[in-house]
Amino acid sequence: MKKFLVILTILMSSLLVATAQEQPADDNQKQEKIQALYVAYVTKQLDLTPEDAQKFWPVHTQFTNDLKGVKQDLPELEKQQAILNIKKKYQDNFSRILGPQRCERFFKLRDDFNRKLLERFNKQRANQQRPKLRRTF
Repeated sequence: MKKFLVILTILMSSLLVATAQEQPADDNQKQEKIQALYVAYVTKQLDLTPEDAQKFWPVHTQFTNDLKGVKQDLPELEKQQAILNIKKKYQDNFSRILGPQRCERFFKLRDDFNRKLLERFNKQRANQQRPKLRRTF
């Protein structure tokens, strides 16, 4: 009986570990999919040529890393100021690559993409939480 309980415990533990390990991989796949959608969206909306894209995306990666480096525990106004300072810092780089008009559009596109993504997420979440109505005829 003890052997049975030990084997059952080991099996259950391995099942829990396997399930726990699947979650981050799924999250990584979602993040990669979102990143690919973002790249496609920005490339299309800014009408980037291959040459523009080759110059733009490395600078964008640096820009994104700087934004991620903003401490989240700052007071809200300080956090917004830090983000604004980073945008100002990169504005010249993006303007040289894209031109002033497309640079301005780029900063708006980031917000538009994030807003659309959030709306889509909320819509999917609402559809999952909505109870299914039974039809009785």
